[in-house]
Amino acid sequence: MTEIPLFPLSSVLFPGGRMPLQIFEQRYLDLVRNCLKQDSGFGLVWITQGAEVAQPGVGQPSLGDLGTYARIVDWDSLPNGLLGITIEGGQRFRLDSTSVRDDGLVLGQVEMEPERPAQAVAERWQSLLDVLTSLEQHPHVQRLGIRADHADAWQVGSVLVQLLPVQEDLKYEMLQMQELEPFLQRLDQLLDQLGGFTA
Repeated sequence: MTEIPLFPLSSVLFPGGRMPLQIFEQRYLDLVRNCLKQDSGFGLVWITQGAEVAQPGVGQPSLGDLGTYARIVDWDSLPNGLLGITIEGGQRFRLDSTSVRDDGLVLGQVEMEPERPAQAVAERWQSLLDVLTSLEQHPHVQRLGIRADHADAWQVGSVLVQLLPVQEDLKYEMLQMQELEPFLQRLDQLLDQLGGFTA
């Protein structure tokens, strides 16, 4: 087991995916500063029930059992005066238990999941790569600086799911999937349901 700081969020982060965050709570400002100083990261875990922002008299939110280790790849001061950061997902982890520091930061005892070996994009899934390639031309995606490995079907699928406008519970369901073929089949179904996402 390893202890890491946690950032509970109502969004799911995939390995290889990137996400912008606005930081305003002091515990997370301190976390970002420490991560930048130490060149370290934190665990992003999906909130299954509860609120992102701490509220007096309200307990800690319920968290998913699976999270993603995140690193800060960019940061800047936003026009609204808040700190903006961009994070990138790395290794997945299993959350065993949590504790809360005096400043409200949640710490997690986690077990890192094995890295999934890269697998080639089979011809039948070429359409998924085409959709990702098309989305990579969008200004929002270009601002995030995503660099997906097009030769790795896991990364193609993970980054694509990250970018799609689907419910977070569906994303969390897919984050837990261990086998590539069912993962890509589910992604293909989501694209069919969304309709307009074609290369």
